[in-house]
Amino acid sequence: MNKAEVLKQIIEQRRSIFPKDYSENEIPQEVIDEILHSASLAPNHKRTKPWRFKIFKGEEKAALASEMQAIYKATQPEQLFLEKKYQDIGFKINKADVVVSIVVNFSGMVPEWEEIAAVSMAVQNMYLTCTANGIGCYWSSPKLVDHLKDSLQIEENQKCLGLFYMGEIH
Repeated sequence: MNKAEVLKQIIEQRRSIFPKDYSENEIPQEVIDEILHSASLAPNHKRTKPWRFKIFKGEEKAALASEMQAIYKATQPEQLFLEKKYQDIGFKINKADVVVSIVVNFSGMVPEWEEIAAVSMAVQNMYLTCTANGIGCYWSSPKLVDHLKDSLQIEENQKCLGLFYMGEIH
């Protein structure tokens, strides 16, 4: 198969695969590194490299799950609070082997939409690299991430665009 055919096949196979379908296996560190390296190769105007990724594994990931659940509980009016949603937030984060926060850094050098587009292209590269390596993944952008400013140390010119979940597929 030539490169174009391989690329076409990877693009056609790319899907959002959710944590419920992840195995308990760990993703090798070299594969995680490859996924993040592919993100860094995304086109970006004026080479601003506006993406900021933070990897959550192990205890940090468990702490993120607890924090997201606490945010949901604190921000949801009591009559709208759903125990199932609360449990689901923790389940998805804990079931994924790796969770990556996706943050855009606005440089002020180019329009904000261009930097959001560059981050989106970086995430698409992550999706394609995951697919090529048999890793399930998906990008989630719940409103709750707006409350992660302190724990992600998000600066005034930055915004969290969501979380990227990864896990080996059953």
